Amino acid sequence: MSRRVLFYVQHLLGIGHLARAGRIAAALADAGLSTTVVTGGMPVPGFPGPSVDHVSLPPITAADEGFSGLVDAEGRPVDAIFEARRRTLLIDTFRETAPDILIIEAFPFGRRQMRFELLPLLDAAAAATPRPLIATSVRDILQERTKPGRNEESAALVARYFDRVLVHGDPRFVRIEETFPLAGGFAEKIVYTGLVSAPRPAPSPERFDIVVSAGGGAAGRDLVAAAVDASRLLDPALSWCLVTGPNLAQAEFDAALARAPGNLSVHRFRRDFGALLAAAGLSVSQAGYNTVCDVLQAGCRSVLVPFASGGETEQTVRAERLAARGLAHVVPEEGLTGAVLAKAIEGALAGAPPATADLRLDGARQTASLLQNLAQRRR
Repeated sequence: MSRRVLFYVQHLLGIGHLARAGRIAAALADAGLSTTVVTGGMPVPGFPGPSVDHVSLPPITAADEGFSGLVDAEGRPVDAIFEARRRTLLIDTFRETAPDILIIEAFPFGRRQMRFELLPLLDAAAAATPRPLIATSVRDILQERTKPGRNEESAALVARYFDRVLVHGDPRFVRIEETFPLAGGFAEKIVYTGLVSAPRPAPSPERFDIVVSAGGGAAGRDLVAAAVDASRLLDPALSWCLVTGPNLAQAEFDAALARAPGNLSVHRFRRDFGALLAAAGLSVSQAGYNTVCDVLQAGCRSVLVPFASGGETEQTVRAERLAARGLAHVVPEEGLTGAVLAKAIEGALAGAPPATADLRLDGARQTASLLQNLAQRRR
């Protein structure tokens, strides 16, 4: 009988959390684990993937880039009745699935807004007989918490509920205690899986000199606008591909399309994105986890514009670490213009090729192997 996994993931603004969770879930299924993914954000075509069962909670998204509140699919503030519907569906799914392994993405280091359903889920799991293995799945760099007591609260929840903290990174690049100072208190639970990257694809036959991507697009307005302006300033012989992301506002997508010169191809989404990077001369992007993994797999030159609105620090830390290793050029989001971006692109194209990224990129497969072994030992 195959082990059963229940994997909870809530994306609020971009699609990075969902994309990473989708890769891990696919690896779990490939390893023979019966995997159910519970998603709580707006639907994204292609995710979480065909090889897993999927339960979709009534969707919640962030009200704005600063995560100032939660709204439903129609933009209405989430109320107690809405929360109760989600909570009931989530607990019912847990009981019906009866998982051997429960994975919660980000929480308790992030997704604090979802405590109304995650704390009851964890209580149900802790009281279950047999009790499942409970793991949190987190990226390599955590968001800095400035409010007093938040780190202590997260550490207490790890101590109370979680058996493993799966850090999807390479400790040679960054260690969790560098962005979460209290990690030493649960060091015995921490496991580094390597970065969760898709396998390196064959280069696309469709080659562009410059591939610009804005992640999911919800926070990509400024980068998209600057990229269009930069393409109009640089050599028209350069070929460009701009991937805006599915969540860029329609008016902003239309504006980019209308202003694009003939050498700039504009798309909302490209399923062959990794293959485009493998053939590209240069990648221009934000510094989100998944995009950076794709860039590292491709081995192309890179200009990173880390998302920093609303006090976000994670992408800036990642971009600066990559620049220090000779793997990227960095342009701050604040003050970004087409001229600033064009200058950075010229410098990157004229400079030396990037250094070799000596980092583990097989995190999805390593996660599946680890959890399969842990479940076997518990049995």
